[in-house]
Amino acid sequence: TGLPPHITAATGIDAMVHAIEAYTSKIKKNPISDGLARQALRMLGGNIKTACAKGADMDARRAMLVGATLAGQAFANAPVAGVHALAYPLGGHFHIPHGLSNALVLPHVLRFNEPVAADMYAELAAVVGAGDSATALIGWLDDIAEAVGIERRLRDMGISHNDLPMLAEDAMLQQRLLVNNPREITQEDAFKIYEAAW
Repeated sequence: TGLPPHITAATGIDAMVHAIEAYTSKIKKNPISDGLARQALRMLGGNIKTACAKGADMDARRAMLVGATLAGQAFANAPVAGVHALAYPLGGHFHIPHGLSNALVLPHVLRFNEPVAADMYAELAAVVGAGDSATALIGWLDDIAEAVGIERRLRDMGISHNDLPMLAEDAMLQQRLLVNNPREITQEDAFKIYEAAW
């Protein structure tokens, strides 16, 4: 059956974040990265549930591998942003695996970005057949996270509310990523995003 379901889920969502953040990257987004990101998200989103539920399904596994590769090529050209910036302190302080760290903050960063990235999120929602709005994309991602059984709350990972200011401060060290975010994230914003994820 290969990779265990919880690792398939976390790494699969991480690859989806690569595609989404490349598509909305503020500085280096371009037609090539956009095309790679769209196809990556289509393949990943269309196969992650099957790959988690039926690990021996080689068609789903192959699609996940190709999708992850395309997402990697996308973010090699248009770097990742706020989701990764807020995920890194979770791994650094609490040893939460990278993919899971991304999954924990993903919907909350997207909601924060929505005022400036709604059109791009709506385009991605249409690509995956989820609808035609940013809200539809976020809902689709929430449905996937629930279906694959990935943890959803920082509090469930042993993080206390008192830890959130420290996480927000540390997230500000990731300026190389934050500059790519479609909306500026201040330390106060980061705290509020972590609070929403808590």
